[in-house]
Amino acid sequence: MAKKALLVGINDYAPAGTGGPDLRGCVNDVHDMANTLSMLGIVPATPPSMRILTDCRATRAAIMDALQWLITGARKGDRLVFYYSGHGSQVIDVSGDEPDGKDETICPHDFATAGMILDDDLRKIFSSLSAGVNLDVILDSCHSGTGTRELSALATTSDELSVSYRYVEPPIDVSFFLDSYPSLPVRGILKQRKGGKEAIVAPGLNQVLWAGCRSNQTSAEASFDGVYRGLFTLNFCKVLRGAGVTITRQNLNIQICRNIKASGYAQVPQLECVAAESLTEKVFA
Repeated sequence: MAKKALLVGINDYAPAGTGGPDLRGCVNDVHDMANTLSMLGIVPATPPSMRILTDCRATRAAIMDALQWLITGARKGDRLVFYYSGHGSQVIDVSGDEPDGKDETICPHDFATAGMILDDDLRKIFSSLSAGVNLDVILDSCHSGTGTRELSALATTSDELSVSYRYVEPPIDVSFFLDSYPSLPVRGILKQRKGGKEAIVAPGLNQVLWAGCRSNQTSAEASFDGVYRGLFTLNFCKVLRGAGVTITRQNLNIQICRNIKASGYAQVPQLECVAAESLTEKVFA
C-alpha cells in the first residue's frame, strides 16, 4: 500500500517579504501536520512519500504539479493526504455548476498574478482517482468572507492584533460582481454538500474532506503559548496524537469541535465523507 502526502502552508504571499496579505501560523501548521502524520505512521516523512511546499515555493504551478504527483499511480488501497493551510476566498462561477454563482478557492503564493485554485480545479484532479483510493483532504482556510465580525468580537483588546482570518478578498474584476448573487448556502470546496451538521455525507465522491470551518465562516489563526497556529490544525493534530489512529473519523471531529468551542471561537469544522459508514471508520482507513 502506497502512502503519500502533499502539505502546503503559506505565510508569505507575493510580493515576497512584507507587502502581501501575509499570515503567521501556516508554516508552523505544516510542521505539526508533517510530524503528526509521520509519528502515527500515516505517511512517512521521506521525500518519496511526502512533499512540502511553503511560502514562495507554493506557487500555483508548483501546487498543481505536486497534486499531479500525489495522485499519479494511485491504486485501490493506497493512502493519500492533501493538506493546505493558508488563505481561502470566493470568485464568480463561470462554469455554471454552482447554485449560488460562486466558486470556493484556495490561494497560492502568487494568486494575485497567477490566479487562485478553484474548487473546480481540485475536483477535476481528484475525480480521476481509481475507486478504492483513500484520499483525505484537510483544509485550514476560509471558504467565504463572512463571519469575521463575530470572531473579532471574541477577542479582548490585547488579543485583537494576534487574531487573523484566513480569507483574502478576490481581485476587483471578480469581487465586484459577487454581491450580485443571492446569499445562499454554498457548497464546499470539493463540491460536497453543506448542511447544518458538523459531519455530513456526500455520496459519489472518493475522498474525505476535513474543513477548518463551515462554508460561511472564517478560519482563525492566533498566538497559542507564543506560537502562531491555525486553530483548526492545532486541535486536529493535538486530538489525533492523543487518541491515535484507532479513533473514528466522527469521534475525532466531535472532539475537535468541542475543543474549539471551549476555546471561545465560533468556527465549526466540517467533516464530509463518501458514505455514512465512513464516519464510523478509523481515521485514514
